[in-house]
Amino acid sequence: MTVNESTGVGTPATGTGSTKGRTTIADSVVAVIAGIAARDVSGVHAMGGGASRTIGSVKDRVPGATGHGRGVKVEVGEKQAALDLTVVVEYGAAIGDVARNVRSGVSEAVKTMTGLEVVEVNIAVVDVYVPGESSDDEDEQQSPSRVR
Repeated sequence: MTVNESTGVGTPATGTGSTKGRTTIADSVVAVIAGIAARDVSGVHAMGGGASRTIGSVKDRVPGATGHGRGVKVEVGEKQAALDLTVVVEYGAAIGDVARNVRSGVSEAVKTMTGLEVVEVNIAVVDVYVPGESSDDEDEQQSPSRVR
């Protein structure tokens, strides 16, 4: 992926190259963009599977660490990107609609911010969040301290 240095507008590399340089977009950057876009969709409760969310809850406590790319795997080429997302949906949400909206929102965000063509967005729904039921993460956070 290159950026046209005279206009500042991102365009996929065409093979002719810019005379002023090249901009490379890391997979992790695309993962963060996709993760934020997916979380913005109504019906998405969380990103990532059980182990990913557990590790993420620990990382979230570290100052400066973000979990925006949690539950997102990307493959970025010179002109295209393919993404795999793991999501937890809220109980009562129509999973097909949520998946369609995630796919659309993620594709649009990645295209707009990077100029990459999104060739596929695969979505794995791994859990359903039921309000009022505590998860392992919540139990860990709400349990009283054993030391004073």
